Amino acid sequence: MKWTTATLNFSHVRKTFQSASSVGKTLFILSTSTLALFVFIGIGGFLQTRLTTSPVSSMKGLAASVTNQFFIDMLGMEVPHLNKDQKKFTFSQHNIFHFAFQMVTDVNPNDPKSLVASEVPGMDAKASTVLVQGSATNPSSPYDLNPTTTDLQAEVKQPPTPTPTIQPSPSSSAAPSANPAAQPPKTAGNNIAFIYQTHSNESFLPELKGVTDPDKAYSDKVNVISVGERLAQNLEKDGIGAVHDNTVYPSTVKNFEYPFSYKYSLKTLQEAMAAHKDLQYFFDIHRDSAARSKTTATVDGLDVAQVYFIIGGKNPSWKKNEEFANQIHQALEAKHPGVSKGIHAKEASEGNGLYNQNVSPNAILIEVGGPYNTLEECYRTTDWLAEAISEVILNAKKVDSPKDTTNKS
Repeated sequence: MKWTTATLNFSHVRKTFQSASSVGKTLFILSTSTLALFVFIGIGGFLQTRLTTSPVSSMKGLAASVTNQFFIDMLGMEVPHLNKDQKKFTFSQHNIFHFAFQMVTDVNPNDPKSLVASEVPGMDAKASTVLVQGSATNPSSPYDLNPTTTDLQAEVKQPPTPTPTIQPSPSSSAAPSANPAAQPPKTAGNNIAFIYQTHSNESFLPELKGVTDPDKAYSDKVNVISVGERLAQNLEKDGIGAVHDNTVYPSTVKNFEYPFSYKYSLKTLQEAMAAHKDLQYFFDIHRDSAARSKTTATVDGLDVAQVYFIIGGKNPSWKKNEEFANQIHQALEAKHPGVSKGIHAKEASEGNGLYNQNVSPNAILIEVGGPYNTLEECYRTTDWLAEAISEVILNAKKVDSPKDTTNKS
């Protein structure tokens, strides 16, 4: 019998197992790391949903910022003849290049300010977050332009004068009711609405003789206080008890500093709430700083100022304030579409970020028109705005004229 000898190379086998062990360890580490990464991302997303109070990271803010035209254009890529205007086509060569350029460079070709915004302190190129998109044909974000100290000093030297008399709108009755007792306030005589103006000397160029620079559209005499007074008068006419404050802060506050404007108006709010215990609704009236084409609409052949509803993203309860603003926005859109530019949220980096809206879930900031609008254009809009606000408040109060409580035998 022939014997066969087999030799087992233990050294080679050991090296093979060691190599396999190294590969296995590597695969195990990679798979474990991948699993941990997905778990971490999932936990992070869950915590973000639970903890975030900012509208900027809200999915609602992202979806609302996409216009109806965007979705129509997406359909137009598949449906023949649906899209006919190539100049406004979302996915045109021009718009795609614009989008790609801004994504890569973080510079908006249509906004020269964005070129240096990241390098110049105090110049913020970020736009507000759109929470609810308006149906306006000229969509845009609110634009803030803070006045210089020089611009304000010229006005501070002038003593404040009474707000100009506001004439009734053509649609309203010029004469008051002969029997006021027959039409008692629908809010049972209580003052429940407070109207004030944080940037009280924001004015309008057409009302300022010899002034053409929008940077200098500030006045202690003719300003947004007139718009606030118009709103208060219309609310009163609708049976809503309203209190209007006409403080001109640059003229009345010693050592006035513009960045502290909301600190000054907060004191006004607190004093009003102490004096009128029934106050529930608070409206801070401003005007925007954008060009006329972005703050003006034409309705029935007449030019009207457009409005922005501003929500402070720094307010932990901003969603409640947004709900209140949305009710007014929807009521305004239902009767006068295109007048509202929608609801916009601003963080602290984009403005004050709070706007004293933490005092009440029914506190909002409303920008009416811009520096190029006339008071008449603002009044037309304010009349419609008052109708929308009255509708929302009366629906919430669910009250009408006091009922007859006399006992009947």
